Amino acid sequence: MSTLQETTSQGDRSAAEVLAWSREVVDPALRAAVASLPPATRRIADYHFGWADEEGRPAHADPGKAIRPALVLLTAQAVGGTTESALPAAVAVELVHNFSLLHDDVMDCDISRRHRATAWTVFGLGPAILAGDALLGLAFDVLVGSGPFEQTQSARGEAARILGASVQELVDGQLADAEFETRDDVVPAECVRMAQLKTGALLGCCTALGALLGGGRPDQVDHLRLYGEDLGLAYQYVDDLLGIWGTPSVTGKPVYSDLTRRKKSLPVVTALASGTPAARELAALYARTDELSADELTTAAALVETAGGRATSQAQADALLTAALGSLITAGAIAPASIELERLARLATRRDH
Repeated sequence: MSTLQETTSQGDRSAAEVLAWSREVVDPALRAAVASLPPATRRIADYHFGWADEEGRPAHADPGKAIRPALVLLTAQAVGGTTESALPAAVAVELVHNFSLLHDDVMDCDISRRHRATAWTVFGLGPAILAGDALLGLAFDVLVGSGPFEQTQSARGEAARILGASVQELVDGQLADAEFETRDDVVPAECVRMAQLKTGALLGCCTALGALLGGGRPDQVDHLRLYGEDLGLAYQYVDDLLGIWGTPSVTGKPVYSDLTRRKKSLPVVTALASGTPAARELAALYARTDELSADELTTAAALVETAGGRATSQAQADALLTAALGSLITAGAIAPASIELERLARLATRRDH
């Protein structure tokens, strides 16, 4: 495969620097949007975003990686557009992402996120769910209600349609993920499709929105959407690996968190479908209804690895990275944004949290 254009310019940054820039650009507009929520909802949102503690006092907790808004801003630049043109979409996708996290924590009964207690454990199930709903509604308000004057209503309407479709796919993926926990016959193809919906759809939405609002041609929007979708699925493969082998002090989640819940993640389903002795032993552990001990969780992780779940998942993530970078080239993305999009993709598939 050919390599991306190597032309550099002043302002060419590492992936970490791009994410820091994205957070710096998006945060003021994101805070302003959240500040428009009613006080009770805003209190939960402020806590979830790491801006406040349980009592509403200012805090500076881990805000997350901001990869989704970074993708929006960079893809706008990659087709010759400006950061300003894509800023409302960048805020909107971050709101949608956090809507999904609030709901996901409830569905998975997760008690920690980003090294803090999850919002539902602090404010209750109902309030956390409703706060997520509020963020979802706010996302569409931000997307269609702001932006440069020269953006047409038709462009904003198309952006809202793209975002709405990705939310529907995300929800469909979440439903499939929840259903898998009650089944013992999940096959790899189903699991991959679930991950495409749950994660790939929103990242594809990010890159399509950036290209659209940056003034890209229809073919560029399509190719950059594919870049985002493949990157999103690769991201989920890595996320599932971290759900088993991630370091709690880095990920902010308990050790073997996915195995504790008997989650049918990509490496687990791959391992279960391998037909190996390790797969049969793993299936027996997953079929149990009692809580697995620390030693049994360690055994389960080893069985997933022995059955090929770990190596296969990393190989799939690497293949998807290659496909994503191919779409970036086909889109004719311009430097330095093209180089930074490549670096973001490599970081997302070789990360530790």
